[in-house]
Amino acid sequence: MDESEKSGVPQGDVTRRQFLIAGTAGMVLSGLPRTVYGQSSTAAHALAPVLTKVSFTVNGKNHELELDTRTTLLDALREHLKLTGTKKGCDQGQCGACTVLSGGRRINSCLTLAVMHQGDSITTIEGLGTPDKMHPMQAAFVKCDGYQCGYCTPGQICSAVAVLGEIKAGIPSHVTADLTAAPELNAAELRERMSGNICRCGAYSNIAEAITEVAGRTQ
Repeated sequence: MDESEKSGVPQGDVTRRQFLIAGTAGMVLSGLPRTVYGQSSTAAHALAPVLTKVSFTVNGKNHELELDTRTTLLDALREHLKLTGTKKGCDQGQCGACTVLSGGRRINSCLTLAVMHQGDSITTIEGLGTPDKMHPMQAAFVKCDGYQCGYCTPGQICSAVAVLGEIKAGIPSHVTADLTAAPELNAAELRERMSGNICRCGAYSNIAEAITEVAGRTQ
């Protein structure tokens, strides 16, 4: 054995660069847990879902579900309770299509886990009204044509209902000029408060008209 073989330097057609790359890859792999490059009993256990029971009220009805702890409220509503009125848009909390009401407060149901709402009261678009007995905001959206494709509409309506509740309660927004006075229902307030609900069809003026009409009837 010559000196080059003793030193471990590769011979033949293997270049120094190839040798270094192979050696680096080996060191990286040796430092990884077995679950990354080979399944083990530990890996299988880690991937197994953890189920838990959660009880909450949805649209006035009590429900008890056994869910994977990773299940979002949105998926619990759509996939387990079959309340498909709440839409899955971006699934990242950016579009507002999944907006529902939790205790009267609007939330993005795609960003919260179902298990976090144990004992809560959830209202979806189906709980606001029915085709035979629509909520005033639903009726106003129909009258003012506050939608085109309609995909964002359930979230828009839930958010609009919450907006009127916020203004009535005197909760200021980012554009409220006087924090000591009751917020006004004007175009700037509506734009700011509804900015989390995106309408890709651009029916914003009709949506604002529908909210304003309901506000005028409830004052």
